[in-house]
Amino acid sequence: MMKPIDVKHINPFLQSAISIVEQTTMMKMTVGKPVVSVLEFGEDKFILQVGVTGVLKGQVLIVMSTDSAKGLASKMMMGMPVEQLDDMATSALGELSNMIMGNTATIFSTQGIHMDITPPMSVSGSNLRMQTNVQALSIPLSFEGNEIMALYLCVSEEA
Repeated sequence: MMKPIDVKHINPFLQSAISIVEQTTMMKMTVGKPVVSVLEFGEDKFILQVGVTGVLKGQVLIVMSTDSAKGLASKMMMGMPVEQLDDMATSALGELSNMIMGNTATIFSTQGIHMDITPPMSVSGSNLRMQTNVQALSIPLSFEGNEIMALYLCVSEEA
């Protein structure tokens, strides 16, 4: 298994996630402690997966409870009630991941680091298990003390 992302590359992901979530939902986010994690999700989860290519390679997962996903989708759609994660809500959340990861790629480009992203893929359910050859670093993002989402950075620098 490859080592997790170099610590110097974590901030662009966090900076983008915080900025984009705050802009689209008006929720002030705080960052929790990063930990090396396994990709096992027992509770009902909604996961957005975005591939990373270029100097940095791997996957980024944006993981949230189904209830958090509904709440974020509702805020992104100007307060429209979201009872289930239908196509419209899932599309809004996919766009959230595109904005976060596109902004991350832009930040890296200002540092001379080329990074491309793949279109997002969403997965939802309980007892989900994913596997990657890059060690996952999980970073929780919270609003008013409640975890809203976690970024799972399964990314390493090209050797």
